[in-house]
Amino acid sequence: MPSSLSANDARSHLGPRIRASFFSDSTRTAQTVLGLIWLLDAGLQFQSFMYSKGFIATLTSMAPGQPHWLGASVDWGAHLAGRNLDVYNTLFALTQLAIGAGLLYRPTVKLALLGTFAWSLIVWWFGEAFGMLFMNMAQPLTGAPGGVIMYALVGLVIWPNSRPGGLLGIRGTRIMWASLWLLFAYLWLLQASSATNATHDMINAAPSGMSWLSSMQDGFASVAQGNGLVIALVLSALSAAIALGVGFNRGAKRWLAVAIVLQLLFWLVGQGFGGIFEGSATDPNAAPLLILLAYTVMPLTRHSTP
Repeated sequence: MPSSLSANDARSHLGPRIRASFFSDSTRTAQTVLGLIWLLDAGLQFQSFMYSKGFIATLTSMAPGQPHWLGASVDWGAHLAGRNLDVYNTLFALTQLAIGAGLLYRPTVKLALLGTFAWSLIVWWFGEAFGMLFMNMAQPLTGAPGGVIMYALVGLVIWPNSRPGGLLGIRGTRIMWASLWLLFAYLWLLQASSATNATHDMINAAPSGMSWLSSMQDGFASVAQGNGLVIALVLSALSAAIALGVGFNRGAKRWLAVAIVLQLLFWLVGQGFGGIFEGSATDPNAAPLLILLAYTVMPLTRHSTP
């Protein structure tokens, strides 16, 4: 009987300990979720595809059409990794594993966030070619301006210090959010996103890996056919409204909710869960990180505009 009581007592205290360690407040919850996403990325990096020539081909495919300095640097990084891919790719995966574990362990959160900033910038450059921004080919529906840079933006807001908004503060976080969504508004107006069949073609090219998701994407692609300009104008205006509503803290909670719903739709239709069910994805793409960023911005709506 005493041993049974002690076991029940231990279980009754386990829940509060887990909440205190990982979900004590919104900032700690966001740190935990970001850590779990890094662990997911580490697992994806260990896939067999990442140890094949296909991974190197994916990297080098982003170089053509880029400014010379960017294309040359992407090629250099890909060829460097390709010389001993087993070693380099394992290091890539272990780096992400270390960052994720560091975020889950409270004493190492700051160190893990510093790693997030550094590794995100490296991967954004050599792994995503800055989200194709320099080619005017960045498309918000498919994850522009690159999923990995969102890790760093989230990290800035959830830096553990005594003020809301982390390293950016309240005003800085609102400016960052508004700038990001105004960039989306601009990208929707580029030819790559606003051509007659641009949205249709983006959806058709999206990864899937599941029959039900492919069927959903086919349905959206059919509706989008020939309506690319109208869709782009609507989503550009909506992105600008989200930017300004949150930036000026006018109905910010409602606009953040709209942003979350929009990113969920993009994640399904345009990003196909980042392609994680196809065996060749390195991350879940930008939408989950943008949703996490919206979650970190939500508590700041309680504060009046400085």
